[in-house]
Amino acid sequence: MGIQFTVLSSGSTGNATVITDGQVTLMIDAGFSARRIDELLGMRDLTGDQLTGILITHEHSDHIKGLGAVARKYNLPVYANEKTWEAMNRSVGKLADDQRIIFGTGEARDFGSLRVESFAISHDAAEPVGYVFQDGKHKLSVVTDLGYASDKVKETIVDSDVLVLEANHDIEMLRMGRYPWNTKRRILGDMGHLSNEASGEALSELLNGRLRRTYLAHLSREHNMLDLAKLSVRGAMEDRGCFYKDSEFKLCETYYDRPTPWDKVGEP
Repeated sequence: MGIQFTVLSSGSTGNATVITDGQVTLMIDAGFSARRIDELLGMRDLTGDQLTGILITHEHSDHIKGLGAVARKYNLPVYANEKTWEAMNRSVGKLADDQRIIFGTGEARDFGSLRVESFAISHDAAEPVGYVFQDGKHKLSVVTDLGYASDKVKETIVDSDVLVLEANHDIEMLRMGRYPWNTKRRILGDMGHLSNEASGEALSELLNGRLRRTYLAHLSREHNMLDLAKLSVRGAMEDRGCFYKDSEFKLCETYYDRPTPWDKVGEP
């Protein structure tokens, strides 16, 4: 079957993604109520009891809002590094000891045919991470909530077949928006969120013959738009001499209110 995935929903108000190899089905983050997560799963013909476990990137509410309720309802193990566990303990509530699993930053674990590696990113959380999924043939990388794409991050996610990458905001929309300046400064900083332009800059270094699709994720509803994000990312790539044909590489959308279609990693 290979690696298949769907971004159930992504944005400033909540995030969750599902990855499966047909035997193991993992969810990254649970940033919605348990009821909403069930609804989103149902839109892709899934139920919570089909999940194998939940991987957590960091403790902010748009990534763990429904975590405790979903984990208890379906008796799911939850994987996070030690500092993230410490930061989210109170929010998650009571879980059995065998549901609380330490997945250290930089560690790799095997889940069925999937080898999952976590890697450090820059964000104002306890110890935020992204994840890489490989099955021996193909590679999917998921990285959002990062203030900048460091050389180490780019080294980790290079040669992905498919990438889920943050394109959070348009810089001018954010600067002109209603947020107070301290919030704007946080978002724009190295511990904040990746702008459309920064996402395009990173992609200009990552695009090679293997990378076929990038899903632009975690878009701000206040300070971004889907069409603007795709236009700005492509423009930033072209400004750096990175031109491509749509038949060779595609920028794909994610949505705050519905899942993306199932995507099989490795297919054209």
